[in-house]
Amino acid sequence: MDNHEHLLIRAAFKKPVERTPVWVMRQAGRYLSEYRAVREQAGDFLSLCMNPELAAEVSIQPLELMEVDAVIMFSDILTPLMGMGMELSFDPSPKFLNPIKSERDIEALKLVDPDVSTPYVGKILNIIRKEINNKVPVIGFAGGPFTLASYLVEGEGSKLFSKFIKMLFDSPQAAHALMSKLTQMTIQYLNYQIENGAQMVQLFDTWAGILPIDDYMEFVFPYVSQIFSELDKKSEVPSVYYINGGHQLLKAMSKTGATVVGLDWRYDIGIANQLIGKDVALQGNLNPNILFCRPEIIKKKTAEILSKMKGENGHIFNLGHGIDKNVNPEHLKCMIKAVKELSKR
Repeated sequence: MDNHEHLLIRAAFKKPVERTPVWVMRQAGRYLSEYRAVREQAGDFLSLCMNPELAAEVSIQPLELMEVDAVIMFSDILTPLMGMGMELSFDPSPKFLNPIKSERDIEALKLVDPDVSTPYVGKILNIIRKEINNKVPVIGFAGGPFTLASYLVEGEGSKLFSKFIKMLFDSPQAAHALMSKLTQMTIQYLNYQIENGAQMVQLFDTWAGILPIDDYMEFVFPYVSQIFSELDKKSEVPSVYYINGGHQLLKAMSKTGATVVGLDWRYDIGIANQLIGKDVALQGNLNPNILFCRPEIIKKKTAEILSKMKGENGHIFNLGHGIDKNVNPEHLKCMIKAVKELSKR
């Protein structure tokens, strides 16, 4: 099957579809007992990410169990940073033992061929492609430079991002140097994934939503735009750009060169479609917590989102954030079934 024949790819390029495609961020994860069994076999999260056979297995599980319209490679946005010289651990949340504190630390970051720094990623993608035999497309992904930089400077996840914000404005030259280096790494990393079989790629810039538009345009937009402009096979492999809480940035997001803009659940997808739907496809955006509700509520809320898109092409159904580890898998099945039934053209 040619890539353009896949339902998901057609929707991403705003071509006619017989129904709305659906997949879920973090669909390979702890809400599945099958995933937990494989993770226990791997030993820990990072070991699972770096084990091609086991990572491919958990990547494929949602296709078999949930009947989603895409398989997303199991990995983490932070793993390629290890190849740059960063010491990463998960206990259980991610931490860098050698956070970025100075320009010297930024200069020390290495740019390494992904085939050397993350060879397991290429192997994961190749195994997935072989196992699923083009039944659905395979999604690769990376972290946005701003989000990666925030982890590197803070040393871990943060609510205030005070250290990184301080760098942005007290030492803008250092901040731009860090963003530039991470941009180069991300371009190489995503193109490596495309080379190894990724049929769509998503850039998770989760934390960029903390910025107002002026700061976003200075510190984020140029680098993200560079990434999308330098991706290979742009006419065949669509790209998705996701920010959590970035409603003030929607117009800018649509101008980055991404094929699809991913929405969190806080913004009306119908309004977003009016605002940027002529320029890009949209992905989203059910509130993830709705999956804790009764099946009839899940169906109702799913129908509301589909109705706001009015059967238009250019919509990929997804949650507005990753699925929670405590969700009943049957509730996700309910959502997926509702999307497939209610969106038939």
